[in-house]
Amino acid sequence: MMSKDTLYKALKERILVLDGAMGTMLQRYKFTEEDFRGERFKDWPSPVQGNNDMLSITQPKAIAEVHAKYFDAGADIVETNTFSGTTIAMADYGMQDFVYELNYESAKIAKKVAQEFTEKEPKKPRFVAGAMGPTNKTASMSPDVNDPGFRAISFDELRIAYKQQAEALLDGGVDILLVETIFDTLNAKAALFAIEEVKDERGIEVPVMVSGTITDASGRTLSGQTAEAFLISIGHMPLLSVGFNCALGANQLTPYLEVVSSKSDFAISAYPNAGLPNAFGEYDETAEEMAAQIKTYLDKQLINIVGGCCGTTPEHIKAIADLVKDYKPRPLPALEQTAAL
Repeated sequence: MMSKDTLYKALKERILVLDGAMGTMLQRYKFTEEDFRGERFKDWPSPVQGNNDMLSITQPKAIAEVHAKYFDAGADIVETNTFSGTTIAMADYGMQDFVYELNYESAKIAKKVAQEFTEKEPKKPRFVAGAMGPTNKTASMSPDVNDPGFRAISFDELRIAYKQQAEALLDGGVDILLVETIFDTLNAKAALFAIEEVKDERGIEVPVMVSGTITDASGRTLSGQTAEAFLISIGHMPLLSVGFNCALGANQLTPYLEVVSSKSDFAISAYPNAGLPNAFGEYDETAEEMAAQIKTYLDKQLINIVGGCCGTTPEHIKAIADLVKDYKPRPLPALEQTAAL
């Protein structure tokens, strides 16, 4: 793990660049069902194509290549290939027993690439964020309209799953834990509670990033919170940064970043999609178009960390990295402590 001080020093000095989409890049490899399985899982009883996390075991070279491309493009931080790395999400493939290994190997791959780039360019240390996705279940809403009281998952089940993921990511050497693409804040609270447990048990400090997702034009998360309510719900935790990713393009995300930026003394992160998807679910926004929109964040001094989500590539990240070089990071405000509910 890179020293926490190194990360905080870098954050004070410049706007840090996060990587772009892992899934978008992996699609370029056109991996078949057999490629996903590799030797290790060639007799697996159910289809696994689409389980990108398992590629850290069966196609580690490709994962390392993607990380290297993002670092080459100017990223300071790459995310591990672990978006679905919990027993809850892996149940879709019957691969719960491999969760520790998937996270550990993903972290090791990313860390090795990060160290290589840091050695080449010591003035620009590279960091690894352990990606902890939202899972495919929600703790605060019923999936059954006929039974509003029903829950597909409990807080405790989420806590246990996230704790296992956090432990494996830390064992693999990540510098940061990133609880991301949060559509249900109760899920995120379970992840944050689990991380605090691990920190206490190990007697360590770990920088934690939190990134929610505003799902539509209503300006709310799927579980119904506004940007400010989301911030208040998690603001009691010791966080490195808070922000938003996914669901929206850079332009649509601006008003929500303005809200959290003005009301938070954490660093602010943003990694929007490459615009909104077209009729085929694909993202058309070019690197130049996306960078032009992100310039608004910089002109308004809204952010400290910026990257890309769905549809973004090393080209997008290079355009963003070239742009942020000329800007100072958002200064962290000293806010008066007030009770907010």
